[in-house]
Amino acid sequence: MNLGIDGNAALVAASSSGLGFASAEVLAREGADVMINGRDEDRLEAARDELESVARGRVLTQRADLTVEADVDALVDAALSEFGGLDHLVLNAGGPPSGPFLETSDEDWYFAYDLLVMSAVRLVRGTADALRDGEGGTIVAITSRSVKEAIDSLVLSNAVRMSLVGLTKTLSKELAPDVRANAVLPGPHETERTQQLVRDAVERGEYESYESGLETRSSAIPLRRLGDPTELGDVVGYLSSERSSYINGAAIPVEGGALKSNL
Repeated sequence: MNLGIDGNAALVAASSSGLGFASAEVLAREGADVMINGRDEDRLEAARDELESVARGRVLTQRADLTVEADVDALVDAALSEFGGLDHLVLNAGGPPSGPFLETSDEDWYFAYDLLVMSAVRLVRGTADALRDGEGGTIVAITSRSVKEAIDSLVLSNAVRMSLVGLTKTLSKELAPDVRANAVLPGPHETERTQQLVRDAVERGEYESYESGLETRSSAIPLRRLGDPTELGDVVGYLSSERSSYINGAAIPVEGGALKSNL
């Protein structure tokens, strides 16, 4: 399917690896110019090299810590300066610390809010005018299935990520009809982080092998496997395209049917 985004410009936050990288890869493969972002320069450059092997447009990089306001401002300025505008914004960030409620400090809460919410607020604030100036701007927020079903020992993700869904729904009204805003709610995917967690568990003797670890982690998923990050990226690409022109304000699970909630 031709997504119709050839020649568009996209900024993808936290995209040097994982689901952010997979989203940037789909957009780049479809012909969009893409700016990727991360905190580690070496990883960022490696990600750019990998993307350039499949990209049909330009791939640019900008180092930024999304919890630092000046870094976010510089990221937005770089994207708008290099591209001369912006068509698509993908909001993404790493996960906050895990742990139960009574073991979570005030500092953890403030960090999670800066990471997940204020990074998005600042990115949208800085790009809203440019997104409105195009021929159909889009915002896609990558959150988590935890906004629909609380996950044990992930109180920060369970609580704080819901703010991002509320923000996205609000933007879908306030920025319409010029800009559409949607969220995707990923479940377990076989990202680099997941792979490392499984390998660590194998070393601790929790699993006999990497394969048995994946099997255990996917046992509660009706499709009996973890997602490929590109499968999430495909949904982000679709929501960024004219093919999804009547989808606005939605929160779409991408989790193989693992959610137990009806909605």
